[in-house]
Amino acid sequence: MDKEKRIEQLEMKVAFHEDNIETLNEEIFQQQRKLQLISEQLAVLAIKLKDAQPNQLASEKEEMAPPHY
Repeated sequence: MDKEKRIEQLEMKVAFHEDNIETLNEEIFQQQRKLQLISEQLAVLAIKLKDAQPNQLASEKEEMAPPHY
């Protein structure tokens, strides 16, 4: 194989890898945005849930001992 042919093949491989890297970077960026949105939604839901439901745990004074004591 002559040098020009080898250089051409290497250039094609580099172009393919650059395109592949750009595609993967874009995918990671989109996933990060989705993860951020989900995290924000989860935080809002946690606040709403905390505000909507009174604490269902009994205080120590209200807690009854099990019958076997």
